[in-house]
Amino acid sequence: MKALTAARALLPGRRDYADLPRTWKGDLIAGVTVGIVALPLALAFGVSSGAGAASGLITAVIAGIVAAVFGGSNIQVSGPTGAMVVVLGPVIAAHGPGALAAVAVLAGVIVVAAGVLKLGRVVTLLPWPVIEGFTLGIALIIFLQQVPAAFGVKAGPNSNAAVSAVQGLATASPAALLAPLALVALVAVIMIAAPRIHPQIPGSLIAIIIASIAAQVLDLPVARIGALPDSLPAPVIPSLDWGTVAALAAPAATIAALAAIESLLSARVAASISDTGPYDADRELLGQGLASVCSGFFGGMPATGAIARTAVNIRSGGRTRLAAVTHALVLLGVVYLATGPVSRIPLAALAGVLMVTATRMVSLATLRSVIGSTRADTVVFFVTALITVSFDLIQAVAIGIAVASFFALRTLVKSSGVHREEIPGPIQEGDEHIAVFRLDGALFFAAAERVLDRVSAIRNVDVVIIRMSQLQVLDATGARVITDIVNALERRGITVLIKGIQERHLALVTKVGVLESLRHHKHLFDDLPPAVEHARSHVARARAARSAENPAQDKAPDAGQDPARGRGAAATPGRTTDR
Repeated sequence: MKALTAARALLPGRRDYADLPRTWKGDLIAGVTVGIVALPLALAFGVSSGAGAASGLITAVIAGIVAAVFGGSNIQVSGPTGAMVVVLGPVIAAHGPGALAAVAVLAGVIVVAAGVLKLGRVVTLLPWPVIEGFTLGIALIIFLQQVPAAFGVKAGPNSNAAVSAVQGLATASPAALLAPLALVALVAVIMIAAPRIHPQIPGSLIAIIIASIAAQVLDLPVARIGALPDSLPAPVIPSLDWGTVAALAAPAATIAALAAIESLLSARVAASISDTGPYDADRELLGQGLASVCSGFFGGMPATGAIARTAVNIRSGGRTRLAAVTHALVLLGVVYLATGPVSRIPLAALAGVLMVTATRMVSLATLRSVIGSTRADTVVFFVTALITVSFDLIQAVAIGIAVASFFALRTLVKSSGVHREEIPGPIQEGDEHIAVFRLDGALFFAAAERVLDRVSAIRNVDVVIIRMSQLQVLDATGARVITDIVNALERRGITVLIKGIQERHLALVTKVGVLESLRHHKHLFDDLPPAVEHARSHVARARAARSAENPAQDKAPDAGQDPARGRGAAATPGRTTDR
């Protein structure tokens, strides 16, 4: 029954369109607006990935509809994205365009499995500096990937975007640079100026139109998109023999991880800036996975949620899934009605669109916030960005998380500690032979050794009271260290009393052996006063035993006694037992 309920929660239902009767007009307007914005981006991402403009357009149509219907967000807009281009480009370069459909289907299946296994909330474990560093790195890669097209040259053979751009520029002819650079500058100026005139003006589309007209009228010597299909191709299931699966397994896993991360981050951001309700992370993974699978059947690319298009959807009044479906239908209309004019768009104009888009991915306010937070967060941010640009996106996330975890552990270790306290109330004779230690914060594997060294080094006492009521975090290593402390002190004849074990820690300390290590079951206390009283009785018996053995020594004052603190350097005590 539970499995059936969980399965139903991942599928579309009437609840997805409950607000449609009152929001459909705004959804239609928002969908048309997003479709206009998405057109140049879909074409540009398709070209930049090496899959071709047609593949980018097909992805926006197929994945846009499937993700909207099956996804977990009411306002998410999906399609080809810059981050996916960054990962997909090297895969196509290494395995050829024929691997596109297979890798899209494999990655989609992995993402679907993640949704069914309810792994959606894993993205919440990503630290903010890692996310921002990841975004900065992607933006830099997207910008660098457009440099060859902006200068009218082919990209270099190296898979690294920076190296490839330099290799491409080395082959550039000064005479051939003017036309593509002029188009890039024209597109950039229009895209920057359009929002200042009115925020609803689709600057990228207007820039593409003007640049294309200028290139056609002036007969500029620039490369164009080329012929596009005037209809959707028939769906084809790609060949997935064992050799293909083995060769594409690693790239597919990388693409799947990126698709999951980017889609869930986009959905989370969208939910935080809109009033359309929360998103279902697991269903979002299911929807995005199905979108990539279906896109692969039609020759498209793997898809993810696109935060830029989703933000446009929200700002334009989109409130239900109808807006995202409408955006895909607008692009479908372009496929059937406008492929002729679209095929004449200069590649340099698309490069200009992506260059401006890349710069907009990085917020100066966010940069200042990250850099101005803490030194550790700044290091995590720049390390993640550097690894993203230099090596691999998934490696960057993994290394960024590792670095962030290191700093988090270091902070947690610093917050933990062991402190020696004075015995509360008036000082009594013999209190100098009692030591009270308070464990604070977290006692876990990274902090345990320090606590062990501190407590085990105590000298000239008969009883040690360990206070655990202030201990917030305890793991098996920390519990084992407490056991080691008790055993070490008891072997030296020092009685150990434990006070204030919290209920949530009781099962752990019992299993690890803390309670068994105590000399007597009465050495476990809930409150400090009874523990102190019990400790004083032990000290009294120990002093009496020493007096009986050496009456002369008992009459002499303890050497090194500090009256102000109430403890001194007594002779090594013998072991005592409860009566």
